[in-house]
Amino acid sequence: MNESHTVTPPYQQPEMTIEGITQSVILRYFETMNAGDYEATAALFTDNGVMQPPFEEPIEGKAAIATYLKAEAIDMQLLPKTGVVEPQESGDTQIQVKGKVKTPLFSVNVGWIFILTPEQMISFLTLPAL
Repeated sequence: MNESHTVTPPYQQPEMTIEGITQSVILRYFETMNAGDYEATAALFTDNGVMQPPFEEPIEGKAAIATYLKAEAIDMQLLPKTGVVEPQESGDTQIQVKGKVKTPLFSVNVGWIFILTPEQMISFLTLPAL
C-alpha cells in the first residue's frame, strides 16, 4: 500500500515591505520584532547601541535591549507603513518610519527614528510621540 503524505511547510510571514525603505537592517528589525525574536532584534544594534523607548530612560547595549524587549514587547505587532531615508554628513543615515503598533488591548500610531552606521548597524532608535 502506497500512501502519499503532503508535507506543509511551516508558516512564514510574508517578506516585510515599507514604502520608501530598502535598507535590509530596518526591514529585519520589524521582522524580528514581529516574530518575537528579541535576541535577533538586539543583534541589529551596535555593541553600544541605544534604544530610547517613549517615557523611559535610554537602554544601552545589545544585552540590555534584548532584556527590555523580552519584558516589554511581548504580543506587540509592529505595522510600519512608510519611511524616509536621510543621509547625514557624518556618514550615518537617519531613517524615519511611520506606522502602527497593535497590542492585545489597543492599537496606536507610532513613529520610529533609526540612526544607522555606514556598516548598516542601528546605533540609535527612538520612538517619538506622533
